[in-house]
Amino acid sequence: MTYNEICLELAEAGIENDRGEAAMLICQFCNINKAELLQRRDEDFNSPELEQAVLQRRSHFPLQYILGYWDFCNETYRVTEDTLIPRPDTEKLVELAVRMMPQKARFIDLCTGSGCIAISTLAARPDCHAVAVDLFEPTLEIARENAENNGVGDRIGLVAKDVLAPEFMDELGVFDCILSNPPYIESQELPLLERELSYEPRAALDGGEDGLDFYRVIIKEYGKYLRPAGMMLLEIGWNQGKSVAAIASEAGFRCEVYKDYSGNDRVAYLTMPIKKTETQGEQS
Repeated sequence: MTYNEICLELAEAGIENDRGEAAMLICQFCNINKAELLQRRDEDFNSPELEQAVLQRRSHFPLQYILGYWDFCNETYRVTEDTLIPRPDTEKLVELAVRMMPQKARFIDLCTGSGCIAISTLAARPDCHAVAVDLFEPTLEIARENAENNGVGDRIGLVAKDVLAPEFMDELGVFDCILSNPPYIESQELPLLERELSYEPRAALDGGEDGLDFYRVIIKEYGKYLRPAGMMLLEIGWNQGKSVAAIASEAGFRCEVYKDYSGNDRVAYLTMPIKKTETQGEQS
């Protein structure tokens, strides 16, 4: 198969970035770089692995799973069907965590998946330590591998627990920050999503009937595990800002919503109001 033939096959299958993806597949399975490909665009690449990869991609099997890795922030992550694929929108949460967390912070990443949030945050903040939580052991094994490969394995602990049953937190103590990209898609919306998402783990996408199940638990039940000046940074859906802010207000949190690089609501920043002492109250 030539580069142009692969581009045509992908385009006919409705793959938008057919040229870019064709180049990535050839480079991955024919062991050449992009500079070499420019000189070999008309070559017939005789590779059964490449042909299988093109066939998979034509069926809209995610490119990231075919390649087995994906870049996020400044790191590279191994991804499999046991992990949600890291997305650029989530980089906003990492950016805020890196900037806002205090020195020598101890933070926890709930629903860690590939570990990309915790690991990229640790990579940018060598003064910090983290705990990462996920329900599934195979997923945590990928996160553990990613932590080692990105040089932060000695600063992260991985815990297999159900985030919706927060009793396990009693054993972990308190944190300066709680980070999470929880499942937040409404259950009835899942069959309507783009075909690629059907291959990603449903448990990492399904946020319940209204998409808010995890926010209710995290915001209402995990606040007691924050230090007094602690904070939460939670990724949210583009249309969930007001709903998450209402849940936060009911639990006694202040909530500010930050937009992602596309201009959509993406991260809810939660803090507890500073309580005035009696002396402060008299002075005011």
